[in-house]
Amino acid sequence: MAGAEIVGWAHSKFGKSEAASTRELMAEVINPALEHAGITAKDVDGIFVGVFNNGFSKQDFQGALVAMAAEGFDHVPAVRMENACATGSAALYSALDFIASGRGKIALVVGAEKMTALPTKETGDILLSASYREEEADVEGGFAGLFGRIASHYFQRYGDRSEELAMIAAKNHSNGMKNPYAHMQKDFGFDFCNTVSDKNPYVAAPLRRTDCSLVSDGAAALVIAAPEVAEGMRRAVAFKARNHVNDILAMSRRDPIAFEGARLAWQKSLGEAGVSLDDLSFVETHDCFTIAELIEYEAMGLARPGEGYRVIREGITRKDGRLPVNPSGGLKSKGHPIGATGVSMHVMAAMQLCGEAGEMQVPDAKLAGVFNMGGAAVANYVSILERTK
Repeated sequence: MAGAEIVGWAHSKFGKSEAASTRELMAEVINPALEHAGITAKDVDGIFVGVFNNGFSKQDFQGALVAMAAEGFDHVPAVRMENACATGSAALYSALDFIASGRGKIALVVGAEKMTALPTKETGDILLSASYREEEADVEGGFAGLFGRIASHYFQRYGDRSEELAMIAAKNHSNGMKNPYAHMQKDFGFDFCNTVSDKNPYVAAPLRRTDCSLVSDGAAALVIAAPEVAEGMRRAVAFKARNHVNDILAMSRRDPIAFEGARLAWQKSLGEAGVSLDDLSFVETHDCFTIAELIEYEAMGLARPGEGYRVIREGITRKDGRLPVNPSGGLKSKGHPIGATGVSMHVMAAMQLCGEAGEMQVPDAKLAGVFNMGGAAVANYVSILERTK
């Protein structure tokens, strides 16, 4: 699939940031991304911003904040995208479409979110805006409660897989130890993750605290260029395929543990790229909760429905396994600042493919899969990436 390529990036430390706003978070990554690509603000033809917000801040009109965060963008067209937890990928795909349409040669993509300034209860209610409130507003515990329901449905159908969820959590926390940008750089180990305790209580049974991604602040940025421009850049990562597939918002109107939209997005992207899972060097997938990663094993085709547990038990997705999943530590360890997540996942993949991932590096990484989803597998984005320069 010919199209725009990633030619530069930057990533902030995820966690509880002293930055007071998304504007300040954006300022941490914009100029470093331009410098990494070897360009300046005057080279940018369009700006695409991913910020969920929805009440995290009274300041909206977030697309316009880039010109407030860095100099030189006063008259560059900017737009803000929102697609729940896939907000960052929505901004990225819009930038790719912008370049593919011929309207510009270089685009800047910025994803950011400031989540930690509000009390936990308010944060949970804001995140429930990514559910179907007419039917799901009464869920206790926000999105953790929603995925607690998904886990309960899954366990009822296929058996209790709490141990396998703990294995996924332990894997991702171990990987996150090598990620300098990660919110939680601590290796908890399987026993801690698998044991309900004062330090690891149920958040939304059967999900424990270690089954849930972190409420984080952070930002990430990508510079995207047309192929003919990318030829003259220091590095370039191309999209062999990219697909966005939606599913019905209300969980009552679909099988909530099938992740059918995710399955179709993977199927389309692998087909268009002309590759199989065996060809991928690694995958960055959306582990907002460990049950999500387990079901995503099945959606991507690593296992049949109900048998995702075999994937983690057999070590297939470990860093040294046949298909490493979330070598960055994933959302579980890296953190999940909503608007930044999709951009961050593509930054992590590009770093691996260009051999710039440091201690996270997967040896001889040549082909990457990225899966980012909005809501409970409602907006599903799958990218297949390869280095071209």
